[in-house]
Amino acid sequence: MAKGVMIVAEQRDGALRKISFELAATARKLADQSGDEVSAILLGAGVEGLAAELGKYGVDKVFVGDNAALEPYVTEAHAAVAAKIIKDNDPAIVLFGASVQGKDLSARVAAKLATGLATDCTDVKIDGGKLVCTRPMYAGKCFGEVVIDAMPQIASLRPNVFPAAENAKAGAVTKVDAAVEAQKSKILEVQKDTSGKVDLTEANVIVSGGRGMKGPEGYAILEELAEVLKGTVGASRAAVDAGWRPQKDQVGQTGKVVSPNLYIACGISGAIQHLAGMSSSKCIVAINKDAEAPIFTKADYGVVDDLFKVVPELTAVCKKLVA
Repeated sequence: MAKGVMIVAEQRDGALRKISFELAATARKLADQSGDEVSAILLGAGVEGLAAELGKYGVDKVFVGDNAALEPYVTEAHAAVAAKIIKDNDPAIVLFGASVQGKDLSARVAAKLATGLATDCTDVKIDGGKLVCTRPMYAGKCFGEVVIDAMPQIASLRPNVFPAAENAKAGAVTKVDAAVEAQKSKILEVQKDTSGKVDLTEANVIVSGGRGMKGPEGYAILEELAEVLKGTVGASRAAVDAGWRPQKDQVGQTGKVVSPNLYIACGISGAIQHLAGMSSSKCIVAINKDAEAPIFTKADYGVVDDLFKVVPELTAVCKKLVA
C-alpha cells in the first residue's frame, strides 16, 4: 500500500537548491498529518554529504544515487533512476520543484509511472486522504484544485511560495543502485552564468524593466537599485525581444515564473503574459507614466511618474536605510 511523502531534491555543482528545502518542509507538514515518513531522492556525483542538510528540514530518509553519469543533469538518466526508486519504495505522494529542471523531470517521471501530475502548484493539502493541489490556470486569471486518482500522486511546487521551515529529523542515508543504461543523449557543453547573481526563480527581490526602459543602457539604474536591495534584475518579453536583456532574465508566461517577496516593475505595461509570471509575488510595486497601465491592477503600490526620475530617488533612499 502506497504510504509516505517523497521529494526529489535538486542540487547543482554540489550544493542543494533552495527549492529542495521548501519541498522538504512542505512534505514534512503533509506527512505529519498522518504520521507518515518523509523521504528524499538525491541524485548526482559525490552528493552523499548533502543528505544531512535535507534532514534539517524534516526528511527522515535520503535515497542517494551516486553515479558520475548523473552529473550534470540529463533528463533521460535522472528520470530512469528516480522512477525506479519511487517504484521500489511506493510513496503515496511525490513532490518536485516547479523549476526548469523540476518541470522537465517531473513530467518524464510521471509518464514512466503512468500517473498524473499537478504542475506549478501554489498550495497543497490533504483532504479525505487525497492530495489536493491548487494551481493557477488561464495565465493566472483563476485557480483550480486538482486531485490525482492514480498512485503515486505527483505535484511540482512553485519556488519561493512554500516556507522552508526547519524541523530536524534523521536524514539517514540509504544508498541505492544508480546504474544508468546507455543514453540516447549527452551533455556536450555547460555554459555557466558567472555573474554570481541569484537566479530569478530563487530571488527574494526582483527589479524588472520593460519597454519603458528605452534601451539596454536604461537598465543601469535598475542594476543599481537591485544591488542595494540585494536582489536581481528581470525583464519583460518586449525588452528581451528587443535585445536589451538576455533571455534568462525574462519574466512571464514564456519566460520564468517568479514569486519574490518584492517585485518592482519599471516601465512594464503589464500584459497578461507578464502578469502570469509574477502575480504570485508577495508585494508588487509598479512605476509607470501611464496611469491606465494594466500592471497597476496587480500592484500593491503604484507610482505614476517617470521611472528615470523615480528609480534613482528610490535608490538613494534605500542606500540611506541600509547604511
